[in-house]
Amino acid sequence: MVHVLSSRILLRPADPDRSRAFYGEQLGLPVYREFGTGVERGTVYFLGGGFLEVSGRSDTPPSPAVQLWVQVANAGAAYEELRAKEVEIVRPPVKEPWGLVEMWVADPDGTRIVLVEVPADHPLRYRPGI
Repeated sequence: MVHVLSSRILLRPADPDRSRAFYGEQLGLPVYREFGTGVERGTVYFLGGGFLEVSGRSDTPPSPAVQLWVQVANAGAAYEELRAKEVEIVRPPVKEPWGLVEMWVADPDGTRIVLVEVPADHPLRYRPGI
């Protein structure tokens, strides 16, 4: 087995400045580090237990098979905050049959971001008898 020490998701957006504004200002992700200048500039954001790097550029649209899953404390509050910042809301918060509350947004290139609230009584947070 490979011994993984760290990991991050890499995004190659069509317009890096637009994507940095989205992830840094609209979503409010804190910056872990920045590197390079000009077209080589990259920004790495804290993403809960991992990192999201926005660097480089791509003329190829993102695959709909790739989505980001981000846990939030309160999906309803996240909805109101992101709507006020004019983030594209693909779907408002909905309690799914599996018990999670999910809201979907899209970044400027169309990458879907699933914001997930884990209710207090959900097995991901609470296991009866353990």
